[in-house]
Amino acid sequence: MTELQHAAKAASTRPRIQPAEEGDGRPLSISARLGRLQFHQSGKFRVLQFADIQDGPKVSADTIKLIEASLDATRPDVVIFTGNQIAGYDSAYSQTMRKRRWNKAQGAAAQVSSKRYEEAVEQTHTLVRSTVEQLVHPLAERGIPWAVTFGNHDFQCGLDNAELERICQEFPGCLNPASARAGAGGNDQSSPAGSTSGRPTYGSARQGDDAAAGSGAGAGILPGQRVYGCEPGTFALPVMNVNRTRNVLGLVLVDSGDYARSGGYGSPSTAALRFLADVPHTLAVEPQGTATPRDVSLPRETLPCMVFQHFAIPQYYDLLKPVAANAARAIEGYRTFAGNHYVLDESKTQPGSYLGEGISCPDADSGEYAVLRDGGYFAISAGHDHRNAFVGTVAIPDIQTYARTTGESVTGAETGSVTEHENENKRENGNRTTTETAHGLMMIASPTSGFGSYGPVPEKRAARLFEFDIRHPYEPRTQLLEYGELVGKPSAGKAYAYGMTSESKPDSEGMDLLHRPTWWSKLISRFKK
Repeated sequence: MTELQHAAKAASTRPRIQPAEEGDGRPLSISARLGRLQFHQSGKFRVLQFADIQDGPKVSADTIKLIEASLDATRPDVVIFTGNQIAGYDSAYSQTMRKRRWNKAQGAAAQVSSKRYEEAVEQTHTLVRSTVEQLVHPLAERGIPWAVTFGNHDFQCGLDNAELERICQEFPGCLNPASARAGAGGNDQSSPAGSTSGRPTYGSARQGDDAAAGSGAGAGILPGQRVYGCEPGTFALPVMNVNRTRNVLGLVLVDSGDYARSGGYGSPSTAALRFLADVPHTLAVEPQGTATPRDVSLPRETLPCMVFQHFAIPQYYDLLKPVAANAARAIEGYRTFAGNHYVLDESKTQPGSYLGEGISCPDADSGEYAVLRDGGYFAISAGHDHRNAFVGTVAIPDIQTYARTTGESVTGAETGSVTEHENENKRENGNRTTTETAHGLMMIASPTSGFGSYGPVPEKRAARLFEFDIRHPYEPRTQLLEYGELVGKPSAGKAYAYGMTSESKPDSEGMDLLHRPTWWSKLISRFKK
């Protein structure tokens, strides 16, 4: 049973989403109507994630259908693309393609003359711009803001992440801030002389400002939104309460790297890890809305945040259970975890989760998990592994944390009421509530949303919806919006769905995403076992 089917059984707790009325010209995003990311009068806030679309200049029609249907079904406040939007290895980029960031371009144009290479790079810009336009056109039509980070294939087209981000900023609704370390009014990382906290301060800009809006295309859709930037693909978006008196949570996008020189996949940069550690403090003390005396008297040291990035971290394996190689649904681990076989630990993961390939994470622990564990984060959502879709929680004991409710008043029939049991377990602290229970870090994996590369069967390619409730904003509900359930039978024949093992992924390189394995390669692989 899929996550969507499980959610259907609990109709009383599912988001009650009303389709836009015909002729309603307002943005589909409620936050866009309100001018910044914030909870609604209903007490809800929604994020829609698209992972690993990974297509060339001509995006699959089925991918566009999934995007459109997901937007119309959920009416998200914001959309987040979590990397590998661009299949940088596509033959269309053969003139500028580079396998690794530290390599020179391997295309024929780079070997001939600088002028020819410059022409090829300009052509790559045009092709990438076409891909981005196809992906975000449905969002622009519906007035939905969006944000993007990067994966391990985007740059392979020959453009670095800063160039890719600038292309994204040309389109309406892009929330990615302009150049990081922009100086006054921008996104400066330096700590001012008057700082006594010992932490660097991160400048912010509103989306209506030139510093935030890049070329200006994104200005206007969320004119009141603050954005805190670090580097391309790494920035934070605070989300306010319905009255705009304070921030409730932060959405933090992180460029999780691409490849490691030592082999395997990369990790966030040192600057990104420092930003992760600091931004919950920054968002907790940022200038906010009109504060009430209650708000002023209750300062918060950190603001709970959720991370969206491309790669999973090694601790995702904590959601798995070691089993024998011949056990039902056993999947071999990747690189560091190769030779061991796993299934999902049902005591830690939600119903409807599935594991279709080994979790492809960096070999080395960058320290990101420790930052998330100790820094006030409540969830991390990743993509990259096209055939994995699970939601689990790793317990972090002996931590007292803000929990599960903010004491905000909400309206609307869909909000329900707080139970007596919940009230008995809360200790009111002004308009915030604390608890003595253990803190858990949610870890989420999402399958591919595209039809241009490998993945699960076409009907199970999906977007992922997160719904936050103001009564317990750090326990978001999530469900997959699978193509088969949302749209129907895919029209494309090109949707690779072959199995994945550690042998499919050679050292320091991913699988061959351009071709299906042949019968001959399958036979050779079988004899090697």
